[in-house]
Amino acid sequence: MCYNTRITRKAEEIEAHYGVSRTEKGLAIGELTYNHANGYNHPNFWVIPQEGPKLITPMKWGMLRPDINADDSNYISLVRKITGQGLNAQSEKLFDPKSYYPKSSLVRRCVVPLDGFYEPHTCSKPKDYKVPFYFSPRDGELLSLAGIYTISKQKLVTFSLLTREAEPGSMYANIHNKKNWQGQNRQVVTLARNQVEQWLSNDLVQADVERLVLNGLEEQALTAQPISKDLFSRNANSDRPDIVDVVHDERITLDYSEYTR
Repeated sequence: MCYNTRITRKAEEIEAHYGVSRTEKGLAIGELTYNHANGYNHPNFWVIPQEGPKLITPMKWGMLRPDINADDSNYISLVRKITGQGLNAQSEKLFDPKSYYPKSSLVRRCVVPLDGFYEPHTCSKPKDYKVPFYFSPRDGELLSLAGIYTISKQKLVTFSLLTREAEPGSMYANIHNKKNWQGQNRQVVTLARNQVEQWLSNDLVQADVERLVLNGLEEQALTAQPISKDLFSRNANSDRPDIVDVVHDERITLDYSEYTR
């Protein structure tokens, strides 16, 4: 699961990195930068859509069904009725006919550029004591997360970040260690630089999509470090540059030294 992210790069930097340009809609708005973007606030992000792989366009984080009447005026009330508020989509359900994902899985995939993302680590003592960790690329470049999106009847574009089961013993499973209701550790779906164009290709069939989901960016390409618990505080300002600074907590028993820079 991923509900908290970071993107401080300006649009021009994203354009240069991916060789894309802003849509007319994108040119009309300001920068979309966040030291801490809380998904439950449903902010806008720059996203590269499959239907325009040489473009970046603003999309709201929190995907709605495509068959409903939704615009900016009623979006929040609609998305908050969805379990998980549409922030994540389980990749195992991408082609499940009972879900509304299959169409997006074939023709509306997307790439979400980020500096990194945050996940909680649950300590053994005290009970349910959580310490946030910040994950980011080891090389300092932008991180590409895989997603899908929908377009409402009123042309509101919303997206979800894809997740999959984390391998036992992986960095993701060790840090984001509290299992979900299915008994799984989850992780986001990351893409290597040379997989971005593939993910946005119209030529992919189901097997290709599933292969990319399971064989994305190697975890060794990321670092992860504990940071301030202000990230999860309702009273502290977590949208600040130093929120990603290392803060060691003696209640963490996990040896995370191999994950840090």
